[in-house]
Amino acid sequence: MKGIILAGGAGSRMYPVSQIYSKQLTLIYDKPLIYYPLSVLMLGGIKDILIISNNETLPQYEKLFGNGFQLGLKIQYAEQKEPNGIAESFIIGEKFIGKDSVSLILGDNIFYGNIDFFKRALERKSGATIFGYRVTDPERYGIVEFDSGGNATSIEEKPSSPKSDFAVPGLYVYDNQVVEIAHNLKPSARNELEITDVNKEYLKRGQLSVEKISRGIAWLDTGTPEALLQASNFFGAIEARQGLKVACLEEISLHMNFIDAAKFRVLIENMPSCSYRDYLQKIYKDRAK
Repeated sequence: MKGIILAGGAGSRMYPVSQIYSKQLTLIYDKPLIYYPLSVLMLGGIKDILIISNNETLPQYEKLFGNGFQLGLKIQYAEQKEPNGIAESFIIGEKFIGKDSVSLILGDNIFYGNIDFFKRALERKSGATIFGYRVTDPERYGIVEFDSGGNATSIEEKPSSPKSDFAVPGLYVYDNQVVEIAHNLKPSARNELEITDVNKEYLKRGQLSVEKISRGIAWLDTGTPEALLQASNFFGAIEARQGLKVACLEEISLHMNFIDAAKFRVLIENMPSCSYRDYLQKIYKDRAK
């Protein structure tokens, strides 16, 4: 299974900061936003990851992560020259995907809580899996409709009269057919290759599964300044209360056995004196007990 993070887009809702850097580099409490979607892929056991962004931002991601070796990952980078739609990721990443399945997560989507719903999707050998998250404002999202048996029957993008309250978050799992499907898409009215059209094609083929995300799991779409502030406050409160960090990539790498304790120690030693380093030192000492 390969993983793709689409961390591009014009970021117009984040103006004027988007004039300087990508919104995925803005802080969510104490770490860049992109740490959160990357942590989801890592917790799913995905180590081979492609980050897609614009040419101006890619060097900053490379400075942040390098080739991922220090985290036990293999990270590659690719350019999306224009914001031509989410589904273009599979065309840009065709060589990276190869003959494998792939999971795509949007760089501004955060999931917090038990991610077994994602792990179940990764276990499927064929078809596509998307997720349904109950929201109070379904007209703002892509919405999936279900029949009485809980099977998906339709998907609509920002419907004026939603047929359900279940939005489709920016996390998707596809088999290798997605590359061929993406190549055959026609641009939408806004001249983009729409991810909803990919999902509709899988639905048409009878190969679309939808996992409903249960209560107690937070999905945060941090596409606006207000949402960024809410997410920062949310995770700041959790970390202050529990004394445990969320989306701490080094800790996740150790937990998932992507790296051993010796490599974890090297990561700590290469960090400047800061609270983040102090936290990792505590994790290292607790593990050694």
